[in-house]
Amino acid sequence: MPDLPSHPFDDDRLHEECGVFGVTGLAEAASFVALGLHALQHRGQEAAGIVAHDPGAGFNTAHRLGYVRDSFTKASLMETLPGPIAIGHVRYSTAGSKGHTALREVQPFFGEFAMGGSAIAHNGNLTNAAALRRELIERGAIFQSSSDTECIIHLMARSIQRTIPERIKDALRRVEGAFSIVAMTRTKLIGVRDALGVRPLVIGRLGAGHVLASETCALDIIGASLLREVEPGEMVVIEDGALRSFRPFEPRRPRFCLFEHVYFSRPDSILGGRSVYETRAAIGVELAREAPAAADLVCPVPDSGTPAAIGYARESGIPFAFGIVRNQYVGRTFIEPSEQIRNMGVRLKLNVNRALVRGRRIVLVDDSVVRGTTSRKIKDMVLEAGAAEVHFRIASPPTAWPCFYGVDTPERDKLLAARMTVEEMRAHLGVDSLRFISLDGLYRAAGEAAGRDARAPRFCDACFSGDYPVAPADMIERGFAMKAAE
Repeated sequence: MPDLPSHPFDDDRLHEECGVFGVTGLAEAASFVALGLHALQHRGQEAAGIVAHDPGAGFNTAHRLGYVRDSFTKASLMETLPGPIAIGHVRYSTAGSKGHTALREVQPFFGEFAMGGSAIAHNGNLTNAAALRRELIERGAIFQSSSDTECIIHLMARSIQRTIPERIKDALRRVEGAFSIVAMTRTKLIGVRDALGVRPLVIGRLGAGHVLASETCALDIIGASLLREVEPGEMVVIEDGALRSFRPFEPRRPRFCLFEHVYFSRPDSILGGRSVYETRAAIGVELAREAPAAADLVCPVPDSGTPAAIGYARESGIPFAFGIVRNQYVGRTFIEPSEQIRNMGVRLKLNVNRALVRGRRIVLVDDSVVRGTTSRKIKDMVLEAGAAEVHFRIASPPTAWPCFYGVDTPERDKLLAARMTVEEMRAHLGVDSLRFISLDGLYRAAGEAAGRDARAPRFCDACFSGDYPVAPADMIERGFAMKAAE
């Protein structure tokens, strides 16, 4: 199967990281994993993989490029993955060969150790992976992929600990960055979050079985109930229906990714006890208070801008309307047959409701501005449809710094907000006004009534503030300049 080209609309987005899912204690566990991965498809569309274990058949693996629905709904494939324990992964490459997925890059990764086989799936990014890789290769390791996750397998292989969970602990004490991990042995399902808890991971229950998942929406699809989150710095080991908890890392103040609330997580998920949808609507309320506009309609940029636009309309009193309609059948795998079609760009995915916007002053609410290319095209479409004015309101602060913790972000000089002031961005986009929610406003919407505490911020907001809770060692070695202390 050939590599999957990106749709031009997606080139101007911050891309989801990855999604992980695991089940133990249920017959045909791999089928539950396939459903869970389908619910997590928004977190990665390049490839998916499942590893399962059955006492009679042993370990079996399946890795496929493309969407979960294209492979893991086929009975002929699922029959090769029997057993009561399985884990899975959906991939969007944030490390290694970005945008060029080969099957050897697809997780979960599997390894045979002296005490038995183990598979591991990782959401996040290791910021010292390049240094670890060099060290491991010098000591004789042979890598099969470009993924940072493979470093964990090699570190486990070199550990002198006697059990797989202990080897995972040993390996993870050597790595830096962000990781939410689901792993398995013949009998154990294991979940781990880094000490900062940058990426989400939750525990669910379904009958006599347990579930680990990146988001609660993946529990919902299989009818599992939410028990709790895996806490920052925690390892859970589930075996024979019993859950044990360990704290293998030095405690640190948690810094959960703030952008999960803005864009990455599905709106029907729960993060930190809060509804993602309600948080996004609250972002719109804060944005309306901070950045009012004299306008006739509030319209979301589909689909991620919709809850914030509803909140903006509710607070401002300006009517909400779907002024832009999304074509649901054009996705990341759309094959662009000619240069003329490619030049249509965003029009393949979005269309303006001309009768609605003609002659009106429009507030467009979007989740972010990255390179700005898509925002300009959307503005052109709305004006061509006859809108009198276009005002952009953005449900996140200016994205001025790249993420090194599991989000595929352009280099800093490609980020519009790193090169321009807000007024310069407004002129560049050609809109009547442009306003972003403040970082304090975003914190308030996420439940911090006093806004951001600069001395002890609750979230990782490095993409907005340049305040990196873990120094990206590999990138600094390559010349990345951290923000100077103020």
